[in-house]
Amino acid sequence: MKKLILDVDTGVDDAMAIMMALAAPNVEILGITCCHGNTPLQNVLKNTLRVLKVCGRLDIPVYRGCAEPVLAIKRNAGDFHGKDGLGDAPDPDAPGLDLLNKRNAVKAMIEIVKENPGEVSIVATAPLTNLAVAAQLDSSFPKKVKSLYIMGGNTDSRGNTTICGEFNFVADPEAAFIVLDRFTCPTYIAAWEFSCRNSLSWVCMMYWMHLRASIHMLLKFKKRRLPHLLSIFAFSSLSLSVTNGSPRTRTRLASCRRFTLTPGRYDQCSGLSDMRAVIRSTGVAVMEAVKRSGSDRSDCTRPKKPLHVSNKLHEQKRAQTRINIGDAFEKWREVRTQKGLQTHAELDKH
Repeated sequence: MKKLILDVDTGVDDAMAIMMALAAPNVEILGITCCHGNTPLQNVLKNTLRVLKVCGRLDIPVYRGCAEPVLAIKRNAGDFHGKDGLGDAPDPDAPGLDLLNKRNAVKAMIEIVKENPGEVSIVATAPLTNLAVAAQLDSSFPKKVKSLYIMGGNTDSRGNTTICGEFNFVADPEAAFIVLDRFTCPTYIAAWEFSCRNSLSWVCMMYWMHLRASIHMLLKFKKRRLPHLLSIFAFSSLSLSVTNGSPRTRTRLASCRRFTLTPGRYDQCSGLSDMRAVIRSTGVAVMEAVKRSGSDRSDCTRPKKPLHVSNKLHEQKRAQTRINIGDAFEKWREVRTQKGLQTHAELDKH
């Protein structure tokens, strides 16, 4: 059984991390320590309790940590996570702060590690203020931690907060220095570039959004809406089938703004020529289900503007753009030939 302490600044990302830790097998969460970061500390405490309540795990102790960085100016990411850290979604039944453990997060962290030396791993998805203060209060604390997992920093000077700074490290750079300098246990850093390389694709997100909408409409709509409903299910299945496809296929799917899976209409979907077999087989299955249900196809929601008309206008605009670019390129080549220029810099002077 892996023993964890989660050090969080619960915004949308940390909420997901907490839920993943709760769902992981063979993991025991000994406590959750809260820190300033995505949102002010008061909101972090509320958000952490909200997540635990939804997951039915309010038995896990939640501790109040540092509300400000060691030296840096306090900042948060309200423009990204919402003012409250969870997208400003109302929650009238949110648990009260009276459920918090009375111990301070830093002292609780030191005591938990002292009681389980060499057994506790710390997962820090927040600025590292709590860990830095713990290391300052107890010099033996870093040596008793089994391993440390940090979400923060970057490797290629690509920033998401400043030009070359990642949020968690920028929020408290002095704390980051103390932690990386003092902790001698195995330390693993999930840098900003690592997160970018392992992000979910929009195709995957689109599939889950349509799947959720399909389930909602299945419960809400009456039988007369079955054809439209089935087309949504088919679109969800199609999205899933190409999630693992080539980037070119995913791009082509994204270029298709709207289509209805009825006979004769799937060929009007621009950019899907290499996927017509998939759409055709899905469309046939949909129409067979519609026939068996006895529903009339006329109840389907129709686009106000014929799809082939909008596609034709789109193709005309693309063709005109290609012509303009081609003319500009030919003019550039002509001037370059006349002047005998070799580089873009020399051409710019003329």
